[in-house]
Parts: sequence; C-alpha cells; structure tokens
Amino acid sequence: MKKIVIFDSGVGGLSVYQEIHALLPQVQFIYAFDNAAFPYGELDDVTLIKRTNHIVALLANQYKADLVVIACNTASTIVLPSLRQQLAIPVVGVVPAIKPAALVSQTKSIGLLATPATVNRAYTHQLVQQFANGCEVKMIGSTRLVEMAEQKLRGKPIDMDELARILEPWQGTIDSIVLGCTHFPLIKKEIQAVLKHSVNVVDSGKAIARRVALLLELPTDVFSSTNTIKNVTYSSAATYDAAALNKSLNEMQLDAIQDLNYPHF
Repeated sequence: MKKIVIFDSGVGGLSVYQEIHALLPQVQFIYAFDNAAFPYGELDDVTLIKRTNHIVALLANQYKADLVVIACNTASTIVLPSLRQQLAIPVVGVVPAIKPAALVSQTKSIGLLATPATVNRAYTHQLVQQFANGCEVKMIGSTRLVEMAEQKLRGKPIDMDELARILEPWQGTIDSIVLGCTHFPLIKKEIQAVLKHSVNVVDSGKAIARRVALLLELPTDVFSSTNTIKNVTYSSAATYDAAALNKSLNEMQLDAIQDLNYPHF
C-alpha cells in the first residue's frame, strides 16, 4: 500500500487531503499539522524550514512514505528545495492557481484571496507576471478567513456579514477568484454565497491530486471501503475544541489527533 504524508501549519491542508483521498482511496494518509507554530506566515524562514523539515522527515521515515505533500502555500515557497535534498521520495508543493484562473477569466479581472504573507511574497507576484500578465489581479490578504475555516471544522458557524465585509472590495468587479490558501476551499461555499455576482472559484486541490496520482503511478478508478485503511492525524500542540475537530476528521476517514511530541519552539 502506498503512503502519503500531508503537512500544513493547520487544518487547511485537509482541503488538499480530501481531493487526493477522493481520487486515491487506496492510499494510506498521514496528516500532520504544526499548530504550535501556527500561522506559518508569521514565522521567519529559518524557523519555518527547521520545523517543517524535522516533522515531515520524521513521519516520512517512520511510515516509510512514498510521497510528501506540503499543503501550505507559505511553506511551499520556502522549504521545498531543502526538503527535496533531505528526502529520496517526491515532494509536492502547492502554489496559488493563478494560471487556470487567468485562462477562464472572461473580463481579465481576477481576485487572489490568500494570507497576508502569500500576498506580499515576491514569488506570488512572479506567478502573476508569468501567468496573468494580461489580467488585473486584485489581492486580499486575510488571516481572519484562516481562523474562520479552522472554526468551521470545529462545527462553528461562519459570520456571513463579516465575510461579506472582507470581500466587499470585489463585489461586481471580478469574475474569477484564486483561493491562494489551502484553508479557503473549506469555506468555498460561504465565499461564493456572499458575492452577489457569479464568479469562478479556483483552487489547486484537484491539480495536486492528479499530480500525486501521476507520480505514484496509481489508478484513479479504485473503490475502497471506509474501514479498511487507518489514516492517521498528528499535531504539534493541543488543539482547541479537539472533540469537535476529531468528529470532522472522523467524517473524513482520519483517526483522532495524536501528539507529535515536538517542542513548540
């Protein structure tokens, strides 16, 4: 059985896990999140690299993983070179889906919704120049939306009025939105609901899943029963509303959270 480690600073990577799991149910998944250092956008690069490399390498070796997915835009722009040097297996990162959004946009007016760190990173602006040069790309950087996604997975309702205020600058001005943080697909329906005009909402989850299937040379037409594979979850610190979060994890066919036993800092 193939094994995949998926890593993020929080639960946002679960949106990527869901896409890969839907395509490859025959795989065992090890989902780990470094919530002791959440959010990663506020870490310096040295600390981020050290923590990611340690946790990912530890789990990849423990489970003899076949592939790693860094399901965090911030970490993907920083840690992939060092992690690929450290591991002898494929390491897949995520980047904002600017290219597909530019291709589907009719008005050539695109919104990039990401964390402040991703919005401000030079790498993001290079992607815009490379793949959306003929488009107007309007950016919103929001940490609050990350918190909303975390709350939703714990059964808390989304404040739709607050969400509408955050997205107000885009009302009627764009026809495509790039979800540039893996947390944001978790609240995709709410984002679409508060925008009063029709928009294409694009994220990279399905593309990542197809890439993983290709790298592992796995068929994508396999059916797996819900109870045959033990998919595990790890965190680096105790998480709030753990019972509610574990309920959501169980619905996604992931076991209850275990402790990574990794120092906070």
